[in-house]
Amino acid sequence: MLTVSTVNVNGLRAAAKKGFVEWLAATRADVVCLQETRAEPDQLASEIREPAGWHTVLVPSAAKGRAGVAIYSRVEPSAVRTGFGSAEFDDSGRYAEIDLSGVVIGSLYLPSGDVGTPRQDEKERFMKEFLTYLGELRERAAAEGREMLVCGDWNIAHQQIDLKNWKANQKEAGFLPEERAWLTEVFESGYQDVVRRLHPEGPGPYSWWSYRGKAFDNDSGWRIDLVVTTEGIAERATSAVVEKAATYDQRWSDHAPVTVTFDYDFA
Repeated sequence: MLTVSTVNVNGLRAAAKKGFVEWLAATRADVVCLQETRAEPDQLASEIREPAGWHTVLVPSAAKGRAGVAIYSRVEPSAVRTGFGSAEFDDSGRYAEIDLSGVVIGSLYLPSGDVGTPRQDEKERFMKEFLTYLGELRERAAAEGREMLVCGDWNIAHQQIDLKNWKANQKEAGFLPEERAWLTEVFESGYQDVVRRLHPEGPGPYSWWSYRGKAFDNDSGWRIDLVVTTEGIAERATSAVVEKAATYDQRWSDHAPVTVTFDYDFA
């Protein structure tokens, strides 16, 4: 079995003080993908930088205090890559991947964007380049006899059932028609949204809730943290859960871990 968790930690140092360390110690995941770590490796305590029983890949952004991704794996990877061959984005701390036996696992933090600002332009440039890379990655993985998982904060809700207040957000970044169409293109190019495959009806399950107001208490969330895989391993997914905190004050991020288990031998 292969179990993978992905979570945007909203600052790894802050999350560590609020419960991430305890969650990591208790998880049964074989691989944990993190996004928005916002820390240099030397700023992290050893229990986060090199936790016992884990091999860690920490990829900060060149812009200090922004973005950053990480991958924790119980099995030592045979290869590690950061970035995806982009002159603009490879030092932005938004993508890393590891090779395990029979599977490639990536941690993605896609830009959030902001309509009518340079941030949205940046997001669109990233999407264009990353879609090309996904095609290349799928072909390479197939040639090597591997499956592919891209886990992370994709910062796009694909369908109306992927966010509570979809009517009010149709002109907002994260639910724009062109962003949703881009995600459709991803899913029509040989990739599967594993959580939606196992939970086809919705609504949700949501993975992000604003800290503002009563969004968490009312389950007024967005499903933007995705486990996207090639079709072969998607068919072997047996469970997918969002590990939502029991109460507001037990949250260690505004996102919750998304955990998927596959009937797949990777060791």
